[in-house]
Amino acid sequence: MRSRLSRRRLEVRRGGVLAETPYNQRVPKVTVDGKTIEFEHGELPYHEHGKPESLLDIFLSKGIQLEHACGGNCACTTCHVIVNSGMENLSEMDDDEADRLDMAAGLTLRSRLGCQCVVLGDVDVEIPSWNRNYVSEGGGSMNLGDAIPVGKK
Repeated sequence: MRSRLSRRRLEVRRGGVLAETPYNQRVPKVTVDGKTIEFEHGELPYHEHGKPESLLDIFLSKGIQLEHACGGNCACTTCHVIVNSGMENLSEMDDDEADRLDMAAGLTLRSRLGCQCVVLGDVDVEIPSWNRNYVSEGGGSMNLGDAIPVGKK
């Protein structure tokens, strides 16, 4: 016999249409660089950086650093992420995001802008190492290969 929780169905607004959605999709899991976080749709405080419930909005709410030089307005590519799995659980890419991504370094078929992709279900993403601000994350300077010699300890 199934538990009440697994049978429970909730309505979630997606693209202006109400759809009956299983409970576990109302509390999606977002995994970023091996760290998994959960959030409940409609319950995050919106920080006005990117679209509401975008990867950027979720990360900021959960204390995860993601660069966003333009303030999440789809005017740069510093919030570029690579989706490892769950692309179908992100909002569709619009023309503005596609045009902006054309200028992103390290572009892949799985690239998205964190400020524009709204999370609709479980997703696993990575922040490219060249796109991280290691200093603000407490990790020293970025790995620039042989351009800057590493100091001796």
